[in-house]
Amino acid sequence: MIQTVIFDMDGVIVDTEPVHHYAYFQQFSELNIKVTEEMFTSFMGFSTRNTFQKLKELFPLDHEVEDLIQQKRTIFNDAFDNKKDLELLEGVEKLIKDLHSNGMQLIVASSASKVTIDRVFTRFNLHPYFSHIVSGEDFPNSKPHPAIFEFAADLSIAPKENCIVIEDSTNGIIAAKAAGIFCVGYNSVNSKLQDLSKADIIINHFDELNFEKILQY
Repeated sequence: MIQTVIFDMDGVIVDTEPVHHYAYFQQFSELNIKVTEEMFTSFMGFSTRNTFQKLKELFPLDHEVEDLIQQKRTIFNDAFDNKKDLELLEGVEKLIKDLHSNGMQLIVASSASKVTIDRVFTRFNLHPYFSHIVSGEDFPNSKPHPAIFEFAADLSIAPKENCIVIEDSTNGIIAAKAAGIFCVGYNSVNSKLQDLSKADIIINHFDELNFEKILQY
């Protein structure tokens, strides 16, 4: 019986992908490097640190990774604070409250930094519903490496066989499956270029999930 639901954040709980996209490409322009959309899509699920480590392999960047991270974070935070129409993805708040009210443990495991996760959780008052927040910045390897989900499962009140992960990216789904956890692929508006085929099931809207259905997985 499922006792813990592990949520990705970007593209699952809140649609911050356009803000990240803007921040990254603004920075790419300032760095005078040409990153294609295809290349950027392949970074989905990466932490900011791993993204810039990869970019330093691909482009002649003399900047320190930490400086690049701070530069991107500044651009992102400014854009995030000024984006008044940022909302939770349709149906996810109802699902979170339904699961929590029925005693399901909720954990977020996101490639985002702790600062970004906290900004989102504070803005939408999500802290009361989640027992743990796991950030990708604490792991040397990003998704598709399973470390973040293995760690999240270790925080669960149940063995990983009684956990599920909700993900919207190719790398995230590969990471969840590599960790040996049942994975729900969320086919969001931002998942069109993502391969969700390795997920155990695929949903198109959060109305397709509730406490009773998740207990059956």
